[in-house]
Amino acid sequence: MRLGLFGGSFDPVHYGHLLLAECCRAQCGLDRVWFLPAANPPHKKGQQLSPAEQRVAMLRLATAGHEPFEVNTHEIDRGGTSYTVDTLRHFHEMHGDDELFLLVGADMLADLPNWREADEICRLALPVAVRRPSSAKLNFDGLDSIASAERINQIRAHQVEMPEIGTSSTELRSRVAAGRSIRFQTPRAVEEYIRMHGLYR
Repeated sequence: MRLGLFGGSFDPVHYGHLLLAECCRAQCGLDRVWFLPAANPPHKKGQQLSPAEQRVAMLRLATAGHEPFEVNTHEIDRGGTSYTVDTLRHFHEMHGDDELFLLVGADMLADLPNWREADEICRLALPVAVRRPSSAKLNFDGLDSIASAERINQIRAHQVEMPEIGTSSTELRSRVAAGRSIRFQTPRAVEEYIRMHGLYR
């Protein structure tokens, strides 16, 4: 199976997340995409996240009805800081016969050499870089220190293009806090969940 792994805080999930996952699924021929909500993202230390069970509930509402999408709570169940390399080791052991693809944005690809055990990340899973029309051209030069020439060529061959969508979790939280509408920026079920549970106010 060709399995895409998409990590993040998803606080809240929005249409940008879903579109990125679907573009990766379609353009890379992935059989499944697993959304992996983080327990404690290392790049967001000190930032207060919504409770894990609420972020998971919103993800399940957002992905319901689309069979290739699944929510996997491994990082939350494990607890602690959610380092990508630890997650990939787990899935490599549990799903050794599957091809693993790590879905990342263009900015994350540029920063990948700074991640913990970045060379091991590239060995365990193939990073799939997603580029929006407004993004700068993907730069693969920095990968020389963490991946072989063959692996970099594979990463180049799996670039994904997605339409521009100007939505972010930060913006959604700000809009909710200000009493502004988030209609058509996240699935209706997620919008209702946020309203019913008084999130971000």
